[in-house]
Amino acid sequence: MCQEKWLEVLGCGVTEQEILKRGGRSNNVAWAFGLGLERLAMVLFDIPDIRLFWSTDERFTSQFPPCYKDMSFWINESFTENNLCEVVRGVAGDLVEEVQLIDNFTNKKGMTSHCYRIAYRSMERSLTDDEINELQWNVRDQVEKKLNVVLR
Repeated sequence: MCQEKWLEVLGCGVTEQEILKRGGRSNNVAWAFGLGLERLAMVLFDIPDIRLFWSTDERFTSQFPPCYKDMSFWINESFTENNLCEVVRGVAGDLVEEVQLIDNFTNKKGMTSHCYRIAYRSMERSLTDDEINELQWNVRDQVEKKLNVVLR
């Protein structure tokens, strides 16, 4: 009970029989549990509806402003955007909301450059410039090392 209402933190339900049948357990009953950390954040920050966490509604998301950082580099034949995203998330984790290609060009020598915009955002707190700058330098370092690209 929280603020005179029931708060579901550890949601659960009965597993569908079809799933159990596929697992060879057709005569069993099983429960599925999920930890609802979002519900705790709802209480802490007076968020009225859990669906807001997955919203693109600016009235909600503007309360947690993103920090954008751009990064340009010359790519090679083995470069993939998926690998870039893995490296970025490996360094910055859940603080990375989006990695988006915003520009690319090929010079007269046939070298291709990509520019990516990384959106950092926390739904729990305001991020500081120092924190994001340090993350971005670490991201740049790891991208250069792991993807063998030349930063611009």
